[in-house]
Order: sequence, then C-alpha cells, then structure tokens
Amino acid sequence: MGVLDGIRVLDYGRFIAAPWCSAILADMGADVLRVEKRTGGEDRWVQSVTDGGEGGTFLQCNRNKRSLTLDSTTAEGTRITRELVASADIVIANMPAAGMRASGLDYETLRAIKPDIILASATAYGEGGPYSDRIGFDGAGQVMSGAVYRQGLPEQPIRTVVPYADFGTALTLAIGVMMALYHRDRTGQGQHVEGALLPTALMLSNAFLIERDLLGVDKPRMGNRGASVAPCDLYRTADDQWVLLQIAGQPMFKRWCALVGRGELFDDPRFADDDLRWRHGDVLNDIMADWCADKTKAEVLTALQNAKLPAAPMLSTQEVLEDPHVAAMGYLNRVPFPGAAKDVPIIETPFRLSETPGTIRHRAPLLGEHTDEVLTDLGYDAAQIDRLRADGIV
Repeated sequence: MGVLDGIRVLDYGRFIAAPWCSAILADMGADVLRVEKRTGGEDRWVQSVTDGGEGGTFLQCNRNKRSLTLDSTTAEGTRITRELVASADIVIANMPAAGMRASGLDYETLRAIKPDIILASATAYGEGGPYSDRIGFDGAGQVMSGAVYRQGLPEQPIRTVVPYADFGTALTLAIGVMMALYHRDRTGQGQHVEGALLPTALMLSNAFLIERDLLGVDKPRMGNRGASVAPCDLYRTADDQWVLLQIAGQPMFKRWCALVGRGELFDDPRFADDDLRWRHGDVLNDIMADWCADKTKAEVLTALQNAKLPAAPMLSTQEVLEDPHVAAMGYLNRVPFPGAAKDVPIIETPFRLSETPGTIRHRAPLLGEHTDEVLTDLGYDAAQIDRLRADGIV
C-alpha cells in the first residue's frame, strides 16, 4: 500500500519541474493523470529514444501515470476539465500565471470548483515580480542565480548540462505539496503551493551570494577545481582516466600530506586552513596531479580509499549502467516500453522509506492511453466517448 493511495492528481506539467514532482507522488501511490493535448505535450517528444518518438526524460518523469488527451480550449473540454478537478485532490502545472488563468487552472477558478483543492504551480521566476510573465527553462535559473558566473573556465562561463534547477524545483514543489496535504488533513483547507526555477537555483548558489555580499569578492572561475578548498580537482591517471579528490579540514589534509610524501606541507603557513589552501591551491593541485600521473585509476583510488580520503572515479554513461554498486542498490529499474530497443533504465524514487517505499508500478503512458478509462470513470458511455473523439475533443 502506498502512502498516497487514494490521492488523485491532475498533471498539466510539461518538461521536468512539474512532471517530476507528480512522478514522485505517483511513486508513493497517488493516482496521477497526465492531461495532454491531442497531439501530445511537447516534452513527450524531446530526446527521442523509442520508435514512437518518446524521449528519455519523458520516460523518467511520467512513470506510474495515466494519459488523457483533451482539448480544454473547447466548451466540452472545459466541462470535462471541471469534472476532473471536482474529483481531484491536487492539480499540478507549470506555466506563467496568464497561461494558468487562460486554461482555467488558476487557484481562484480551481477552488471555486473544489474548495479544498491544492494547486501546485511551477514557473521560471515566481509570481509577483517584474519577470513573472516571462517564460524560461532550467538554464534561466542557472544563469540568473550567479552560479554560472562562478563556474567554468577563466575565459568561458559554462552552464551545467544537468538541469538541476528543474529537478530541484520538482523536489521543493513535492515537499510543498506534502506540507499542503498535511495542512489540509488538519484543517480541511486547500492552498496554492508555488515553486520556481530562480529561487531553487538561488538556494543552491546562496553561499556564493553571501560571500559576495559580506566580503565584496567573487572567486574566479577555476574549471573543476574547488570553490573553497584544495587540493580539489579532477586528476588524470596514467591509464588516461580521471579521479575526483576533495580535501577539507585539518585531519583530512594531514592524511593527504602523508599519502603524497609531503608531510612538511602540513606545517607550511600557506596551507594552515581551508581558505589559505584554496588561495594557494595551484601548488597543492599540481602536487596531486603529479602524484596521479604515473598511477592507474585503480591504484589511485585504492590508495585514496585506504587513506580515508573522499575520492571517486569519473564514470562514463556506460560505466554508470554497469556499475556494481548501482546494480546492487537497485537505483536503476529496468522498465519495458513499447518501441524501446530494450528495457529502459529508470531511476527509482530518489528516497527510500522503510515502511512505505515508492515503487515504479508501470511505465510512462502512451499518448491518450487511458482516455476511455478516465472518461468512463466520469460517467461517459462508449457512444459519448466516440462522439468526443469524432469532434476532436479527446
């Protein structure tokens, strides 16, 4: 039994922030209905990996959901939307406020239909400011948070390829939804939960902003080297592999000095604390690079692990798929999908509960796969459903 069994969610989300939030709820047992236009949401077809055109991120973010196609711009579609809302506990969407109002998904419209409804909305910048009507993807949060200004090469800022603002917003939105459900259980009141890419990115880069505001400085872009400690970098090994090492604190630094045969560095005033080590990081990183240069990746990792220093190998995507720890922990679940060359490796629920764990019960839905089922549950008979389909409503 899932902890959210009996909770019904209408998912109007696209791409990542809203769909991954609702996927987490679905993993925990909620009945999540993805509502799409008849040609499919744009996010369904990005980064295609199947014969049908579905993309990798879509397969990840929409497991455990059902799919209804609906033209909600029509009078009949609006009526069906109202019926769906009346039977739901949560509505999730990501679009600017103007788009929410145009689609009848703004909070005032929803709670007029169902007073205790919970609306969870994700936007790029949040509501109430001069940027609120702008649209934006993950990169907007990254570049406007100060993070990209601080990362990359000295002559080239580099955006992170992993969409962390999107996925981070999904996680914070899911936390907000659970708080709202807890509040509703105690008071009977619904509410509007808001998440946005920019504040999520600001949360993750907040230390940079604090440093700038209090000290009036920005540290330079340094590639893979540490932002506040040293030695810290990706180091090339003799077999042309890469190993990450991050040293922080006096005990760890002392063990590193002994490992590389440079015990005198521990008493060197240039390296007396983390901040000083960062300022003279080129010296320490060069020493570590030289130490790794004549050793294989396996030799480097064994030595660092024996010295109880935090190190990790850089894995290729194929190596991740073959990693024994990933396999032993079951982090990637193999899920069949029509038109995929083989079962798809889908990340499990990103947290584990001992009594009510999340589960991937079924694959992401095909476009409109559950339309008839959903409409039947609303009381439509076969003839009415055929008419809706003939009229282009579903």
